[in-house]
Amino acid sequence: MKLLFIRHGETLGNAEKRYIGITDENLSRDGKVKLKTLIKNASYPTADRVYTSSLKRATQTAELIYPGVAAVRVSDFRECDFGDFEGRNYVELNGDPSYQIWIDSGGEMKFPNGESRAELSDRVILAFEKIMKTLYLKGAECTAFVVHKGTIMSIMDRYAKPERPYFDWSMQNGHGFICEAENWVANKILIFKKEL
Repeated sequence: MKLLFIRHGETLGNAEKRYIGITDENLSRDGKVKLKTLIKNASYPTADRVYTSSLKRATQTAELIYPGVAAVRVSDFRECDFGDFEGRNYVELNGDPSYQIWIDSGGEMKFPNGESRAELSDRVILAFEKIMKTLYLKGAECTAFVVHKGTIMSIMDRYAKPERPYFDWSMQNGHGFICEAENWVANKILIFKKEL
């Protein structure tokens, strides 16, 4: 079974390097143009099933890449809740003691009034495993997950082979990974094939 993990197209907040987690931004005009260029260059394999988060930037991306394929929205695939850092960028947070404490934790601490990386991962993995069980039983051939960077990094960190550190699974907007699920029920392994 082939699985495609695609990060949504760019939003204005992404372009401004802001922490955009639960904020429900649309794709920006530039983001749509960049995404259409990737589509034109045939960067995305076809998929018979598509899953997205419930946030507009993911659903809009899925509609552009896979028109005519009804996407299933999964609320638990939303991006991390960045709490007090939501909507702000490094320049605005520079000098904030709580931001420095979070940086010094290597990104492991909970965002003030938000989620931790572990909470994000637990939420995403629970939803992903339910979907994978369904896909396996239905004999799915190629499924696309058009979601968020944190969502994809959580899945790849947990299941991908060869292994990489969590932050090494980062990707740009509109990009992602192609994997194959190998003997999923017994092993729960995703074999990383290539970057999108």
